[in-house]
Amino acid sequence: MKIRTLHAEQWLPLPVEQVFDFFADARNLDALTPPWLHFRILTAGPIEMKVGALIDYRLTVRWLPIYWRTEITEWSPPFHFVDEQIKGPYKLWRHRHTFEAKDDGTLIRDQIDYAVPGWFLEPLAHWLFVGPDLRKIFAYRKARIEDLLVAPDYRFSASSKNANTSGKAC
Repeated sequence: MKIRTLHAEQWLPLPVEQVFDFFADARNLDALTPPWLHFRILTAGPIEMKVGALIDYRLTVRWLPIYWRTEITEWSPPFHFVDEQIKGPYKLWRHRHTFEAKDDGTLIRDQIDYAVPGWFLEPLAHWLFVGPDLRKIFAYRKARIEDLLVAPDYRFSASSKNANTSGKAC
């Protein structure tokens, strides 16, 4: 099994607690997922984020319906959390989200360790489909994070609330 790693990072001019609070709500994952994936959370909400939390999704990849279940395996607000695929399209999917206070804002880092099924065809499947799709998905996600979190309306409403980093879902 060949394990690959995708890294993404993004800086936002917002406090760590506020950024983490957005990611701690699993319902926000829909807003960060490209519309062409027809993403939908199947788990009834609200989802309490903690180690052991399970989240079921459905999405469509190249006209194929995919059912995906992840488990939160690490939960350390407001600094990091990890979700791992229990069931889904990958042989391995481990997504580590980290949030670091930096330069009067927050540096978001994503590290995704993944393995594509396909035996001897795996390199071709990754080169043709999986690699380009993941880069496109994370480019979309980066733009949406900027739109949603740095927009004046969100900053005003989020800063007027108490940050809740203890246990909602994402």
